[in-house]
Amino acid sequence: MRRVLVYRLGSLGDMLVALPALHLVARAYPEAERRMLTNVPVSTKAPAAAAILEGSGLIQGYVRYAAGTRSVGELARLWWTIARWRPEVLVYLAGARGVDAARRDARFFRLCGVRKMVGVPLTEGMQRNFYGAATGGKDHAMGDGNLEPEAARLVRCIEELGAVGEIADPGRLGDPASWDLGLTAAEHESAAVAMGDQALGMEMIAVSVGTKVQAKDWGKENWRALLGRMAAEFPGRALLLAGAAEESGASEFAAEGWCANGGGPVVNLCGRLTPRESAAAIARARLFVGHDSGPMHLAAAVGTPVVAIFAARNIPRQWFPFGKQHRVVYHRVECWGCGLETCIEQQKKCLMSIGVDEVMGVVREQLEVASSKL
Repeated sequence: MRRVLVYRLGSLGDMLVALPALHLVARAYPEAERRMLTNVPVSTKAPAAAAILEGSGLIQGYVRYAAGTRSVGELARLWWTIARWRPEVLVYLAGARGVDAARRDARFFRLCGVRKMVGVPLTEGMQRNFYGAATGGKDHAMGDGNLEPEAARLVRCIEELGAVGEIADPGRLGDPASWDLGLTAAEHESAAVAMGDQALGMEMIAVSVGTKVQAKDWGKENWRALLGRMAAEFPGRALLLAGAAEESGASEFAAEGWCANGGGPVVNLCGRLTPRESAAAIARARLFVGHDSGPMHLAAAVGTPVVAIFAARNIPRQWFPFGKQHRVVYHRVECWGCGLETCIEQQKKCLMSIGVDEVMGVVREQLEVASSKL
């Protein structure tokens, strides 16, 4: 195969959870030119796919369009772009949007001349993030053993690309190499310069308080109180603040709690580094604390232990950071799995029921584990 088109929509976190699947595609088609069909970013807080994958060696080019468009002209231009390139294989890694949507997508790609398609989720089993029989009930109750991370669902959908010997785990999900971003020496150097010699000489804790979604926002007062507690209990450490430029102010507000309680130097990296350079910076931290967000998935990808504060808008495990070294604080309330981006009626009770004391206890445990491994 000479030309492989990979279909994946989303921004930073979406691309990061797809890393094992993208590595699997690269192993299956090592000599092919692999281009990604992806969306135009919807906001400045949502980096384009190239911002995280460029330089990784996984994707060599991009075709972008406005996701959800109904413009006949734009769809015609997209059809012509794909048909002219003549991909021999389509690898479907888009999120689950229903069987009907998957069938519609498959018809479009056939019109583009694509004859071989891998991973198009044409069954409910391929659409859902649980694998195995549900236990029944109106809310599709299931045991935690059936709850499947999105990274695992994507790999399962394209498992036919796995080589002999990879049947049990074609995506090698537990292998750090499957999450490798291929960060360059220049990216590591840029991160080091931004952090500065003082922070580099100390143990660091990385924190990201930002999120694009109101339903995921734990609140700046909670973050300020948590950082104050962390500074008082764990002195002599540097604080790295990660996120988009628009999150710099909220990050500085939260860091006031750190500074008021004797915390070490604060390095605000919000908006100063590319996503890949941010990954290089977070890789140097002893611990990452943050929301369900792109920076959280960056931390998991580079192997930094994570404490993640999750709303229950998604089912458990679907978007949790992959790996046993991470800890997630998640309260499963009766309206879990709502999928809301803005929660007004319930006032984010799943998230706001998480107290600073609870998160602080998890942070304490994670730092104790990290210290025991030194």
